[in-house]
Amino acid sequence: MNREFTHTTVLLQPAIERLMVDSTGVYIDGTFGRGGHSRELLEKLGEAGRVFGIDRDPVAADTGQKLAAEDSRFKMSRESFARLGAFAEQHGLTGRVSGILLDLGVSSPQLDDVSRGFSFLQDGPLDMRMDPERGQSAGAWLAGAKEKDIADVLKTFGEERYARRIARAIVTARAEHPIETTGQLAAIVKQANPNWERDKHPATRAFQGIRIFINGELSALQEALNDSLEVLRIGGRLVVISFHSLEDKIVKNFMSLQTKGDNFPRDLPVLYNDLHPTLKLIGKPIRPDEDEIRVNPRSRSAIMRVAERIA
Repeated sequence: MNREFTHTTVLLQPAIERLMVDSTGVYIDGTFGRGGHSRELLEKLGEAGRVFGIDRDPVAADTGQKLAAEDSRFKMSRESFARLGAFAEQHGLTGRVSGILLDLGVSSPQLDDVSRGFSFLQDGPLDMRMDPERGQSAGAWLAGAKEKDIADVLKTFGEERYARRIARAIVTARAEHPIETTGQLAAIVKQANPNWERDKHPATRAFQGIRIFINGELSALQEALNDSLEVLRIGGRLVVISFHSLEDKIVKNFMSLQTKGDNFPRDLPVLYNDLHPTLKLIGKPIRPDEDEIRVNPRSRSAIMRVAERIA
């Protein structure tokens, strides 16, 4: 596995500025990646501050261990942020954390490493797992999945309009030859997709849908968001960077629900504090500016939402 791929951290300064509420606090970087956010956070923290990194990707975990060897204020753990609550409890952090950062989706190093199977632009093994040592690969799943199940994944997680047509093409193709590489899958989807979107590869949505399904990304996000309420201290911040509508919808709905509190009828004369809201929104959603998009085109779809625990 090639370990020399670089990553440009998205919304680096805006995220850290809103995340750090206490220079002596404890923070959790739930998607360590190559450590851009964690390193910047450590630069601004005092000697008493602590950062815990989490990532299920083995290369990210190795990078985190090297950072831990360089800075005693940092600790790395190889696991999914879906276990955020259990992780906090294990380390005695429940209710003590000043900030949680989630930078969602697939990273540039994962996309650029052919051996990981995330990209339709390069031909590699059809894997797509965030942790290649656990779970079923995309190739293994496609080899045995029912046509209806494939179509459901493409439609639900990829928002693919032609999900049924593409699923049928996949099942037809695999009956003739096993689909084992990203190049094979991309070619099948490309041929089956009758309406190519401008400036978007016709396999984009299909690859997104399969990757999200294989890694259980949306359920993991929901679990982490739910856990964050117990993990954060009062005044602690939750910062989430999303890259597509499915992720952002979950984050937006979660923050909206927690800022509204109990679901009483609108015409009931209840004071806001009696609704027991747990979060308050911090500012409006933030997107990369033109300068960042010019330097890092992959950042163009990013959107960051911030909330603070108040109860």
